Formats: sequence, structure tokens, C-alpha cells
Amino acid sequence: MPIPHTLRAPADGAGRPLAEEVPVAIVCNAVSQAVLMATPDDLEDFATGFLIGEGLVGSPGEIRDIETVIHGTGIEVRVWLAPQAAAASAERRRNGLAPAGCGLCGIDSLDQAHRDLPRMRDTGLRIAAADIAGAPDALRRFQPLHDSTRAVHAAGFFMPGEGIVLGREDVGRHNALDKMIGGLARSGRSPAAGAAVMTSRVSLDLVQKCAVAGIPMLISVSAPTSTAVRAASDCGLTLVCNVRHGSLDILAHGTRVEDVAPTYRISRNPQMGQ
Repeated sequence: MPIPHTLRAPADGAGRPLAEEVPVAIVCNAVSQAVLMATPDDLEDFATGFLIGEGLVGSPGEIRDIETVIHGTGIEVRVWLAPQAAAASAERRRNGLAPAGCGLCGIDSLDQAHRDLPRMRDTGLRIAAADIAGAPDALRRFQPLHDSTRAVHAAGFFMPGEGIVLGREDVGRHNALDKMIGGLARSGRSPAAGAAVMTSRVSLDLVQKCAVAGIPMLISVSAPTSTAVRAASDCGLTLVCNVRHGSLDILAHGTRVEDVAPTYRISRNPQMGQ
């Protein structure tokens, strides 16, 4: 099987190109961790971010090597972990604790849906409301696949004074975030120094991935679920949603949002954690 193309022409040869979606297996030290449907781009970032966001590794330094292998039925990303991380991931699989990946589809019990999250420390990160309002538009330059297909999500990383420094795309919103987290980790940038910016709705698992990765703020153009808001409030993560047309909904821990000018319509959650 040749390496899958990110874009495929429609069968009739006319119309908008179609985004590819292929099975991607993430295998750590010969132990399969998950098989996910994903866009076949930035797969080393994808595997790295997936393992970090699921808490299977604490840092990219625990990853010794990554190899991508093309099969007739999909793609295998082989990851070699440091001994301690490899033992922990293998033990998790033996105990039946499959990583969530897409939503919560990999879990085996209700308790696993609400995993304990690290508390976000106040590291001094502050982002002006005007910068938050402009972040989704700034992310657009990292969305060539979306421009071609209108079929993929994007996740970016915004840093004060620098703007969007990194962006990744995928047919799955969870995958896009994993790719961004992995790209961020492999670039050596601190996750505590900025905010995740997403083009999708915000569900519980996206909050969980950001919290575990150490990203203290999540910005999205769309709405969150009530469970996502509660999780963000509980772990100290700043959640800003519905960022569009000059309005923001600050739904959790708004102390990291500053310079809120009267020209912006701000909706604050009355139960918002501070």
C-alpha cells in the first residue's frame, strides 16, 4: 500500500478534494495501545501527543524512538519507550485500561470517564481578551487542508506576544489536539506558556487532554458541554468558548483573561471557578 494521500480527488473527477481517513495503530514496545481513524499527516506528533494527553508518558524524553510503518490496511506508528514508561503502559493494557482516544470509546468502566486531573498552577499566564478574540482567525493560516476540503478540524497553540506558533489538522478533533500537543512537546516549547485554540466543540476529553499535557487555557470557536465546564472548573483550567464575532464566553477560571474591553461581549459562567 502506498503512503495514503492527505487529499483524494472525488470519484467523478470533479468537485472539492476529499480528506483522507485511515486506521492508525499506536504501538508501544510491541504492545498495541489504540487504533484510531486519522488523517495520515504528522503521525509522529500524533503518537507523541496521544501518549502525553492520555498520561502514558510524562514528557517526550520518555520516548526513545518512533517509526512509521505502512501496511496494506493502514498505518502503524511504532514507539519505543524508556523502560519505566513501557512498563507502565503495558500494565495499563493488562488491567484493561484502554486509552480514550476518540471521546471515551476506549474505556471499560464509568469511573474511568472521570479520571483525576492535575491542578493547573498559576504560572503567570495572562492573555488579553482581544488576542483571544483574534486567535481563531490567526489559526486559519495553519489550515490548508480545511481550505481545500472543509472537512477537518484544527488545533493550534497561542503564545502571548507571538500569536499562533504551531497548528495541526485532522479529521478528528481529538486527533488534531493530540497532534498539536505532540508537536508542541517535540518543539521544546512549554505547554504552560500559552493556550490551546480549537475549531471544534469542547467535550470532557479535550479538557482532560489539555490538563494532563499541562496547557492551562483552552479557547474554542464553538460551545462546550456542561461536563467539560465542570472539569475545567475543578482542575483550574481557563475555558473560553464561542469565540466569534467579537464575543467570548469565559466559562472557567477567567483570571487568566485580561484587558476585557467594553467593546467585547463577555458572557461569564455564574458558577465559574476563580
